Amino acid sequence: MNAALEIADKQGTSATCKALGVPRASFYRQRAKAIGPRPRRPSPPRRVSDNERENVLSILHEPRFADLAVPQVHATLLEEGRYLCSARTMYRILAENSEVRERRDQLRHPHYTAPQLLATGPNQVWSWDITKLLGQSKWVYYYLYVLLDIFSRYVVGWMLAERESGTLASKLVAEACRREGIALGQLTLHSDRGGPMISKPLVGLMAKLDIARTHSRPHVSNDNPFSEAHFKTLKYRPEFPDRFGSFQHAHDVCATLFPWYNNEHHHSRLAWLTPADVHLGRAADILGRRARTLAAAHAAHPERFPHGPPSVLSLPPAVWINPPQAAPGATLAPGDAQRSISGAASVATGDAHTALSIQ
Repeated sequence: MNAALEIADKQGTSATCKALGVPRASFYRQRAKAIGPRPRRPSPPRRVSDNERENVLSILHEPRFADLAVPQVHATLLEEGRYLCSARTMYRILAENSEVRERRDQLRHPHYTAPQLLATGPNQVWSWDITKLLGQSKWVYYYLYVLLDIFSRYVVGWMLAERESGTLASKLVAEACRREGIALGQLTLHSDRGGPMISKPLVGLMAKLDIARTHSRPHVSNDNPFSEAHFKTLKYRPEFPDRFGSFQHAHDVCATLFPWYNNEHHHSRLAWLTPADVHLGRAADILGRRARTLAAAHAAHPERFPHGPPSVLSLPPAVWINPPQAAPGATLAPGDAQRSISGAASVATGDAHTALSIQ
């Protein structure tokens, strides 16, 4: 390193470090130690002295100037024939003493923490949302409420209505919890910050059932990814029309799509199992049958499998909403996350234009 310090000025730092195999960061650190601490930068000759600064601060503290802006104080002093310093220097002196702030009582946007939810099994974390379905004419909409278990992707409950309502949402959640046998303190319900999601009827029901609730950050769509992806799957189906002719038409289509989704749709994120297979505990048996079928196929024709016996996809052991960013090499324990949820029958509510279904 000493040799590098001696010849670096003549040969250049990069060339010297490369020739001697010395990291440039180490070279700069050693050179800084050899040079020693830098001398303190002298004060500019135009700087207002410390005594003058104390005098300016005391004048700004006078009762007649306590509620005035600095430019007004500066102008008043000039009219009295007194020049202490520039208005900008007054601001610097106030800032040095932590006496400059926004005087207006303005609303500050709060900092929203990203929700972090972990589900290691069904009926731990439910996600829910409402989507609009276009009606037969302009400005006519039908509102589809969907409760989705994020671990199994199983629709535990859905409802179609002609309006958004916290009362209707609370009925849906209560019926889904009853059908799924949700115990007190078992469930976490995640949603965005829409009106029905934060309504008093729903919040009161969740407090009564001891359901933990979390919400997405404002204007962050990927805080509720499972509900958004589910709506896309439904709306891309060929039987899903651009518009619905009536409320009954929309209900009939939904009543066909949700059984298909739960019982027939093989989900790519569930090792190509259906949501019902995972939610109802049939996954291990089905994956075992698949493995035996592949093993028999390999035994019958091993030449068709040049990379060896085929393996069966495994079901993810856990599902996250916004997984925490662990440090390199660190692992996350399931107990470090918040609680999670999941859960679907047909009942009629008192509203003639509302259809609630729990599969």
